[in-house]
Amino acid sequence: MQETWNFEIGQDKDLNSEKVIKDLILSKEKDLGIFLSYYFKKEGAIAEKVTLGSEISFLTEQTGKFKLEFDLVHFNACLAINEQKRDLIEISFEFDSDFKNLTLIGPYWPERGMDEI
Repeated sequence: MQETWNFEIGQDKDLNSEKVIKDLILSKEKDLGIFLSYYFKKEGAIAEKVTLGSEISFLTEQTGKFKLEFDLVHFNACLAINEQKRDLIEISFEFDSDFKNLTLIGPYWPERGMDEI
């Protein structure tokens, strides 16, 4: 499983790409929580309070990676579970050629196949 999420940013090439990413993380905190929650849905957890967890590292002018820091919350009223911990996940990013869209690419987590009998 590998999740991707596209954001329309409408940036000009002359603007600071790092600032655009930081502003996006601040303004789309809830959307990023949903994006990260896809990775933890089998655990019954959700991601909240997403912030930038590392420096933004550019590999090229349009691509790079950074870490997102977030609260991972496990809650189940029936089982009396209410746990929360801070976690990190590495995200790759890619601007399109016109710098109008930013695509975030989560890590690749192989899904477990069927067990043999």
